Amino acid sequence: MPACGQPARQSRATWQHGHVTAATHSTLFPQAPVSADAVLDGLDPEQRAVATALHGPVCVLAGAGTGKTRAITHRIAYGVRAGILQPSSVLAVTFTNRAAGEMRGRLRQLGAHGVQARTFHSAALRQLQYFWPKAIGGSMPRLIDRKIQLVADAAARLGTRLDRGELRDVTAEIEWSKVTQTIPADYPYAAAKAGRETPRDPAEIAHLYAAYEDLKRDRAVIDFEDVLLLTVAILQDRHDIADQVRAQYQHFVVDEYQDVSPLQQRLLELWLGDRDNLCVVGDASQTIYSFTGATPDHLLDFRVRHPGATVVKLVRDYRSTPQVVRLANGLLAQARGRAADHRLELISQRPPGPEPVYTEYTDEPAEAEGAARRIRELIDAGVPAAEIAVLFRTNAQSETYEQALADAGVPYQLRGAERFFDRPEIRKAGIALRGAARFGGNDSLLNDTVDLPSQVRAVLSQEGWTTEPPAGSGAARERWESLAALVNLAHDLAAARAGATLADFVAELDERANAQHAPTVQGVTLASLHAAKGLEWDAVFLVGVAEGMLPISYARTDEQIEEERRLLYVGVTRARERLHLSWALSRSPGGRPNRRPSRFLDGLRPGTTATVGHTGAAATGGIERGTAGSTTPAPRRAQRSPARCRVCGRTLTDAGEMKLMRCEDCPSDMDEALYERLREWRAVQAERTGQPDFCVFTDRTLMAIAEARPENSAELSRIPGVLSRKLRSYGPDVLAICAGQETGDGDEDD
Repeated sequence: MPACGQPARQSRATWQHGHVTAATHSTLFPQAPVSADAVLDGLDPEQRAVATALHGPVCVLAGAGTGKTRAITHRIAYGVRAGILQPSSVLAVTFTNRAAGEMRGRLRQLGAHGVQARTFHSAALRQLQYFWPKAIGGSMPRLIDRKIQLVADAAARLGTRLDRGELRDVTAEIEWSKVTQTIPADYPYAAAKAGRETPRDPAEIAHLYAAYEDLKRDRAVIDFEDVLLLTVAILQDRHDIADQVRAQYQHFVVDEYQDVSPLQQRLLELWLGDRDNLCVVGDASQTIYSFTGATPDHLLDFRVRHPGATVVKLVRDYRSTPQVVRLANGLLAQARGRAADHRLELISQRPPGPEPVYTEYTDEPAEAEGAARRIRELIDAGVPAAEIAVLFRTNAQSETYEQALADAGVPYQLRGAERFFDRPEIRKAGIALRGAARFGGNDSLLNDTVDLPSQVRAVLSQEGWTTEPPAGSGAARERWESLAALVNLAHDLAAARAGATLADFVAELDERANAQHAPTVQGVTLASLHAAKGLEWDAVFLVGVAEGMLPISYARTDEQIEEERRLLYVGVTRARERLHLSWALSRSPGGRPNRRPSRFLDGLRPGTTATVGHTGAAATGGIERGTAGSTTPAPRRAQRSPARCRVCGRTLTDAGEMKLMRCEDCPSDMDEALYERLREWRAVQAERTGQPDFCVFTDRTLMAIAEARPENSAELSRIPGVLSRKLRSYGPDVLAICAGQETGDGDEDD
């Protein structure tokens, strides 16, 4: 009998909770449920509670493998099929194009057509493009795909040299600043408060950030974070536009809510207005992107913000065996912190499987060879290569495993590489298939074909597909694997739909490309733990589980250590049946064996004792109903007020304008003489402390001071860029200059 809430498993190769596996069965092409009630068939009691809670705020706390995507897509489909929700009024939001595409695919299979499932950025970009002429006028600035070159140009403009690693890290700091709504002047304080390891002096990064913003404005371009910032600004400023958006979308579903940034949360609030038809889904124990500005606080505080909310906890794990689930629960049992206080105790619904395997190696090459050897044995025993993954902490670890798998004759694919439908060989194959479908019987390639699979094989044979794969690994093997995935998909479609034509196959490819629902390429997956989020395999090899790698060496604070623990938890819960954990005592052969297994395994692997960790009880599954119509208003977290021009009142989004607290084009009342005296004073301070001028105060800050002409410390502290340290160090001098008096010696400790 299948476990409660889960259809009987057809084989390893089915579409299950959260990802697409090998397309080898007709279950990939199911018929839509015949009625609204039929949509609810196969859901367990908690999933059904999610699916039928269609009004008011709903919070779904969903552990790994508990079918959260299944629950929320059935919720939307049930509401649409029952006539309760209008498809065009529903906006489902998630964080990756792959997840949004998967959601659209599932909704299509459930007969819920017309529902918008998008990422935050995609939804905001559509709104920004549509409303720009009305709200701003003219054409929208060009959106840049990658900001790293612009950051490099900004650094060059300042005469700052950044190596490749620093350039990447500074770009990441700019992205973090923008999603946390931190302007350049506030960056040093905000980075220190968040405990961030900055690649350069925070004041220098703030200056680079400001220069980057100036350069964007000069070139009339915007970045992806600007899409959210500008959409927020328009919805805040233009109530008529906000009303139009709210009239369009009445119901919102947000997946992976633990990964929402402050900026995304602000956009969500503006979409909602004063309504509460919101369903959020998440798991605080899978918060692994805090370095990008994500925070689980919005998920954990949902009941505080919405006291009438229905809270449903999903803890029935349909993915992993009891042995894997026991290890996952054990990892969280030792956790500390706020997320640990809300951990979910998973209950496996699977039959028992093998115990996790722990292996110690002398060095990293030996570890890679050992993993490759065991993978070869699994494949020889009948486990598909696509159902095996090697997961590591950093991308730099990949190369060793690529070589070891190639030496063992094991095909592999890199997760996070080029998307399937963007690969050149797939683009060319699509063109060839469309041409053959258009010409039909007039195409000589199809003369000897009798069915859809033979037609696809005939067309793809002209693009490099052969009946046998090329020897070895590398680019040729990867191209062959991509084309072979299309051949397999043709067999699946023919088995599912009698009489399917080449035109049907091309239409299926188009739908999959739009949904980013790629057929599986047969090969072992190599991926970082971050890239593995949301995926699952029959066998998972977690490698490099050693101190210095997990937790990573630069994780020092309690919060950072706990995030590393959650990262390992995510890796463990990717495994359905087999789980191998390994570490090496040294990096290279003959090296000093000074490494030790990760502290996270203490008390979990045989022969070790547990470290003292969390002692509270874990949450069990179930449903909690909020108090509808509560007379006690929900306390809300303080929201940062939008920066507005002090001259015309427009919302400011440009960092330089926010520093001045006015639009660039609005008239300035700056005291030019005061500005020059401040510049002269700054030069003296910079020379005295051996710092660049901007480390004392930037030009923008001095301009803001010269415009505001503060008379006391309180007024001076309200100027962006005058943080508490600078106020203590330079405040007396600045106020004296503003008052036309002589300055003291100043404080040299800044």
